[in-house]
Amino acid sequence: MSLKELEHLPQGTEFPLNSFLSRIKTDENGLIAAIAQQYNTGEVLMMAYMNEKSIRETLSTKQVCYWSRSRQTYWRKGESSGHQQKLVSMSFDCDGDCILLQVDQKGPACHTNRRNCFFFEVKSDNVSICSSAIK
Repeated sequence: MSLKELEHLPQGTEFPLNSFLSRIKTDENGLIAAIAQQYNTGEVLMMAYMNEKSIRETLSTKQVCYWSRSRQTYWRKGESSGHQQKLVSMSFDCDGDCILLQVDQKGPACHTNRRNCFFFEVKSDNVSICSSAIK
């Protein structure tokens, strides 16, 4: 059964995680986009990539684990900075090609030491930096 077929099932219908993960859409490297959102405010913090192993680790440990495309290794958010993301919930979109992570972010989410990674704001024909790094 494809994800398209699953969307018509009634609320509360459950099926095994393995069955669902076999249907998600990943790129040629097995990666899927993941958006981290602060669970209690709705603030979008960042976007990164996950694969099946990092999804399973995140679900198991409740600490968000991503795949770093630049370093080609697993990246446990906050491992070196202390700015951890604790998983509150994980959802997939209707196409199975994006994950929404509801997290409890401790400290800045961005490597620039800003609360979130979305600080370049387009204003007409210009781009403006709309937040400062946290001191």
